[in-house]
Order: sequence, then structure tokens, then C-alpha cells
Amino acid sequence: MPTTALLWLRRDLRLGDNPALRAAVAQSERLIPVYIHAPEEEAQWQHGAASRWWLHQSLSALDQGLRQRGSGLLIRRGESLAVLRQLIVETGATALHWNRCYEPAVIARDSAIKQALRAEGIRCSSHNAALLSEPWELKTGAGEPYRVFTPYWRRLRAELLKRDDLTDQSAAPDALQPLPTPLEQLPLEALDLRPQIPWDQGLQANWQPGEAGARAELERFLNGPIEPYHEARDWPFERGTSRLSPHLHFGEISPRQILAAIRDRGIAAEVAEPFERELGWREFSYQLLYHFPHTPSEPLNPRFADFPWRSGDTEPLLRAWQRGRTGIPIVDAGMRELWHSGWMHNRVRMIVASLLTKNLRLPWQAGARWFWDTLVDADLANNTQGWQWSAGCGADAAPYFRIFNPVLQGERFDTKGLYVRRWCPELARLPDRFIHQPWQAPASLLAQCGVRLGRDYPAPIVDLKESRAEALAAYDQVKGSS
Repeated sequence: MPTTALLWLRRDLRLGDNPALRAAVAQSERLIPVYIHAPEEEAQWQHGAASRWWLHQSLSALDQGLRQRGSGLLIRRGESLAVLRQLIVETGATALHWNRCYEPAVIARDSAIKQALRAEGIRCSSHNAALLSEPWELKTGAGEPYRVFTPYWRRLRAELLKRDDLTDQSAAPDALQPLPTPLEQLPLEALDLRPQIPWDQGLQANWQPGEAGARAELERFLNGPIEPYHEARDWPFERGTSRLSPHLHFGEISPRQILAAIRDRGIAAEVAEPFERELGWREFSYQLLYHFPHTPSEPLNPRFADFPWRSGDTEPLLRAWQRGRTGIPIVDAGMRELWHSGWMHNRVRMIVASLLTKNLRLPWQAGARWFWDTLVDADLANNTQGWQWSAGCGADAAPYFRIFNPVLQGERFDTKGLYVRRWCPELARLPDRFIHQPWQAPASLLAQCGVRLGRDYPAPIVDLKESRAEALAAYDQVKGSS
């Protein structure tokens, strides 16, 4: 009887450069790829609506890729350990392979499964498919996890330069054994990942989930935008970033594959470094999440646990921010882009986060939760680190007193107002001088451009100057505490 291995797929939804798949194929005669839908095991960080949409598309693409190789994706739903045990009984599998995830609840779940199944005689092997360096591998000279990015990146980059595996991409297997029959197969539609109300047209128009889509996005980026990336990454009106973040989160492409492609193209180190640094920031975020698992809900800097956030009825302010109705054009443009496409330009993410946490003085956790539900690239490590950076309470954080002025940010990075005009078309006729601060325009000009503040476009919900002073006063209350 052929030896059989289960390949438990989670956020490694690709066939190329998949260490668990590679090991399972090498060590067993028959492979059974399985996806188990168990969102409750993610604790409070189950996939948001946009991520569920992406997951559906990605699982469909993966199943198609497996079918092209003679196999297929077995879908089950239920408590993971119970489902795996049942599959072991049904298939006679003697081995289980998976690629590691690093969210605290998933680490605990996977550790318990490995211990239980090994006690029952099953060979369980976990692999690294998501990161260039495991979170526990790089330490400071004092043996502590890094809390500042620049020395971390310097160390990681030095390590990467020593490695010889970044040009040896592992191809997907040409053929796989068919799934044994009969095996119960849950249809993908039964997972109810797609929205009941069809709000996802913008996502469909902007994204191609799956391994092929990830490769196409990488090729687009390497064929042009990587050259001016060090500047163009700050311009929200251009497609100047890689847009690989959702593909990385779902494991449709690995950071190793990305670096290998850069090396294979012969792209100069000084050109590639600004982009590779962003991959390093992702690694840094995973290191922080691993060593400080409380940070998705609590500040890394304990002084901010008692920060005096705005009191009273804050729901109208939060809702205006969520819906892109703050009256601050660059902020509203970003929030509307997010709602429509499931994504937001990184420069604008920092601007909208600064307005929420500094000017509106609403908790960063509220912003992180909204991003979690609306971003197709919602990733616990990156989302947590980004919001704590913006709020000034995390590792390597922007100082709390560094408060982005959204008007100046818009004038600097969207000089002609192209981004604002796209997402806030009611302001499209305003001249460049006032596109980022319509409240400063003369009433006659507003009327000429068809803009009635408070009706066609909201008046600002907060005074930027006064709210900045209030935020600094609030910071004074915590900066001296221990």
C-alpha cells in the first residue's frame, strides 16, 4: 500500500516554492492536499469581509492548479484536529505536512495538534514558507528581539547577502496522484466566503487572486515601477507600488520568490533596496507579533495603556472617517479607495491613521479593526505594526508628536489633486490650490465649481490646528509616566 501524506494548506496557497508540498512529495508516494475551514480557531481575528472574498478566489485558483496536475483540493469544515484525525482514518495517511503561521492563536492550535498526532504515531512536520527569517532567529547583541527597524534590517540584509538559495526557485510539481475515492468533498461555495449582497465589483475589477495573479503583479512591478520606486511609492495617484501584499498574505507568492526574481533580473542593489526594505518591514512586523503576542489589542509601549482618548459619543466621528466623509479630501479619498477596492495606498494609510489617532483622538484599535474588515491584504502582523507605528505606541514608532498635516501631505504627494479628484469627484472642478482644503476657497469659487460645503461635500469634522494642540496636550499626560 502506498505511503500517504496529508498536505494541510492554510495561508500558503501556491504550488511553487512550497516547502510543505515539496517535503510531502519527496517523502510519500501519495499526497492529499486539504483545506480545513475553521475560522473560530483564529480567535477574534477571523478573516474580514474583504479577506473572505479573496480567500474564496484563491482557493478556487489553487484547486484549478492542482486539478491541472491530476489532483485537487479537498475542502473540509470543522475543528481542525478532529478533521485531520478523520482524514487519517479515511486515507490511511501516516504523515502530515504544513507551513507555519505566526498568529498567537494559530501557533497554540498548531502546537496542540502536532503534540496530539505525534502521540498517535503520525509524523508531523511544519515548514517555513512565509518568511525570509524565522521570528526567533535574529536577536540583538543582548539576545533580545529587535524593537527598532533599522538595525533589524541591517542585520537581516547582511544575512540575506550570505544566502545562496535566493536564486534557486522551486518549481511546482508537474504531476500529482489523483485524490482517492470515495472522499467527502465539501464544495467551495458551502464556505459562504463571498458576500450575499454583491458589493465586491470593485474588488473583482482590481485584483486577480491566486498564484498566477501574484506572478503577473510581480512581473508588472519588475518591468517598470521598481526603478522609480524610491520616489513613486509616495504618489497615490500612480500605480507605483508592487501591490503584492495580499498575495504575500495568502501565500500565493513567497518573499523568497520575489527576491529570487529581483536577483535573476540583475536589478541593481541600490535600485532594489528601497523595495526590499519593505519586505524587511514585513519580517520585522512578524518578529514583533511573535515576541509580543498581546500587541494586536494592546500597545507595546505600556505608557499608552492609559492614553486619554476622546470621550463622549465618538461614533459619528468614527463613522465619518470610515465612510470617507471627514471633509479632509486626501483622507476621504483614501477611505473611499479602501471601500471600493479593498486596498489603500501606503502613504495614504499613514495619513488616515494619523487623522484618526491624533486629530480625532480615537483609539488605534478602532482603525485597526476597520482595516481588518475592509482590506484584502489584512494581515495581523502588518496591520498591528502599522497602526501602533501611526499611534506612536509601538516599536520603532513615529513619535506621538509627529502629527501628519493632511493638507500638506496632499499638496506634497498629490500636487495636482489627481488622487482626490478620482475618489472625491464632487471636488473635481476645484483648482489645485484648493483641492486639498476646499474650506479655504472663496464662496464664489465654490459655487462656480458646484461645491456646497455641508451638502455636496462635508465641512471638516475637526479643526486640524486645534486638534493637533489637543493631541499634544494628551501626549504630555503619558510621556512622563513609567
